[in-house]
Amino acid sequence: MDSGRIRTPRTAPRGARTARVAALAAAALLATVVPSAQAVAAPVPRIDLTVLVVDDGGSAVEAITAELKGSGVPYRRIDLDDPNRPVLDAAFLSDTVDGRPRAKYQGVVLPHETAFGPDSAEHTALRTYERTFGIPQVDAYTWSHPGVGLDYTNEGGWSGVLDGTTAGVTAAGRAGPFRYLSGALAFEDNDPSIAESYGYAGRPRAGYTSYLDVPVDGGGRASLVGEYTADGRRELVVTFAYNQYQRQFRALARGIVEWLTQGVHLGQSRNYLSVHVDDVFAPDARWDTARNCTPGDFDCVGDEGEGADPIRMTVADAQYAAAWQKASGFTLDMVYNGGQGEQWKTEHGGSDPLTDRLVADRAQYRWINHTYTHPFLGCVQDNTVVPWRCATDASGNTLWVGRSELSGQIRNNHNWAVGKGISVDRSELVTGEHSGLRTFPQQPADNPHLAGALADNGVKWLASDNSREPQQRSLGTATGAAKTVPRHPMNVYYNVGTAAEMTDEYNWVYTSRADGGSGICESNPASTCLPAPLPVATGYAGHIVPQEARTALSHVLGNDPRPHYVHQSNLAEERLLYPVLDRVLADYRALFAPSAPVVNPRQKDVGTELNRRAAWDQALAAGKVTAYRIGATVTVKAPAGLAAPITAPEGTRKQLLLGTAAFGSPYAGTRSAWTTPEVLQTSVTLTLPTA
Repeated sequence: MDSGRIRTPRTAPRGARTARVAALAAAALLATVVPSAQAVAAPVPRIDLTVLVVDDGGSAVEAITAELKGSGVPYRRIDLDDPNRPVLDAAFLSDTVDGRPRAKYQGVVLPHETAFGPDSAEHTALRTYERTFGIPQVDAYTWSHPGVGLDYTNEGGWSGVLDGTTAGVTAAGRAGPFRYLSGALAFEDNDPSIAESYGYAGRPRAGYTSYLDVPVDGGGRASLVGEYTADGRRELVVTFAYNQYQRQFRALARGIVEWLTQGVHLGQSRNYLSVHVDDVFAPDARWDTARNCTPGDFDCVGDEGEGADPIRMTVADAQYAAAWQKASGFTLDMVYNGGQGEQWKTEHGGSDPLTDRLVADRAQYRWINHTYTHPFLGCVQDNTVVPWRCATDASGNTLWVGRSELSGQIRNNHNWAVGKGISVDRSELVTGEHSGLRTFPQQPADNPHLAGALADNGVKWLASDNSREPQQRSLGTATGAAKTVPRHPMNVYYNVGTAAEMTDEYNWVYTSRADGGSGICESNPASTCLPAPLPVATGYAGHIVPQEARTALSHVLGNDPRPHYVHQSNLAEERLLYPVLDRVLADYRALFAPSAPVVNPRQKDVGTELNRRAAWDQALAAGKVTAYRIGATVTVKAPAGLAAPITAPEGTRKQLLLGTAAFGSPYAGTRSAWTTPEVLQTSVTLTLPTA
């Protein structure tokens, strides 16, 4: 018995068998002509990870563009004032690649909701594109009206100057694009005599979800930032004026980009703060309030030394520094001169309790080589004139500090630290006064022996002064040459130990000649004079501290990893640095949720970050990066060896050779990383969470 086969019964009529065969044949033919439901479904579109920016020259679009550029998000800018600009039509916005519809832009930034005119063909084409592909649009600055989902301001809203106003991030904002903020957002009021930000706060209508609002007269709240959903489209509506430097924008910038890109984009952003304390173990000269100069400086006429009252930390200062670090949750970088400590010890009876204390606490700090005795390592200085000049030989050739001296200063300081049990990374170096690097106007070129001395000692990351050289550059032409790490100078001077001294010197620099100052602020177009000298007793706490803290915080909020630098004198006597850092950290922590902590990188990590950014920007400019999303899959293709910065939602997985792994590291509610393809892969592939 053949039980494994289905057979036609022998008793079936011949006609029935013929009909069955015909039916099966017809079904087979029909299947070849009519596609299945799955086959006729349109393919999931490809959405390229590039932002379209339509620019009218206003500060709001400029601010968002700066955020895109600074965090490494690719964008294409269309200048509305350019008569030769491309026309936004269907072909400009989308096409087909390999049979799949392609949206060329993942998000659109407009100056306002009707940038092309409400009845224009471009306006219609853009809205159709956004509706078809689900592309979000940011209205960078508009007013409160029903066209963006808000009542007019005279219908229970408000309009006016926002300076000093405290806005609130709503529950929807904290659950959505602004989840990294703590809840309150104060608008800056840096000058009471100037209106710095104007806004229109409107009450939401149907389809509008408020993310940032303010209280209004009569009770309730009105919105300044929110999402308007209508006609199958989504707009992020911003109804206050801003520029790229204002704190309120800087706090919101990350969330604006996350909303615009739906949390998936190239580029990444962090809030960085590192503080280098130079001249540790060395004394610093003191400002002379009578002569308005610093003994030991070339322009301090009538002085032949560094003065009789230098500023140097004590054991109590060292103990305070360690306790402050623990209490604040922040680590300082101690940039040390071991030979200066040894010289101090010799000059003070063979004892140096400060060095003993700092060495005992060595594990609590990070340490960076600052050369052994802090000499000037550029050209040989001719100090017979003011300002100094580079000495020359009989033929007029510049005389340079030699390679052996350069190398010895680096090597001896490193060895001194190792002998004390201090952990120091030989790849990091800060030379005294950033010497060895070009110094305008006297020394327009690097010391030609510098690159060789750095190579001799394994130095890869050399500090430079950001106020002189804000861009990273290579030193020498050899493969693996050292690179600079620009540092922000803080306006807490190296040559002061008290608030009164600090204010006196500040007044000298920043007041006019008529007010008894140097007039430097009048001669320098990049500077501004104080309207009047600061009170010596209160000027530091009342003016200098908040201003310097504001400047430092602007760097932190600007995705700027460059370290700040001060001097050991600022940890001594009245310990002038701490009020500034306390203000920066307090303001930051009041603004941001724990999910976005301050990142405190060391010098080599900053150097690596800047180096990666430069390579990434070059690749984007050259059009060598391709990135797109198809459904829940993100693909990024870049030149071999180039790390790509990518940001994606929590739950994103990276494709490995076998299996997957969690992508990136968490920050501000997203995950991000510099990443490259895995072994035997030519692109980075991410799988997004489907929820």
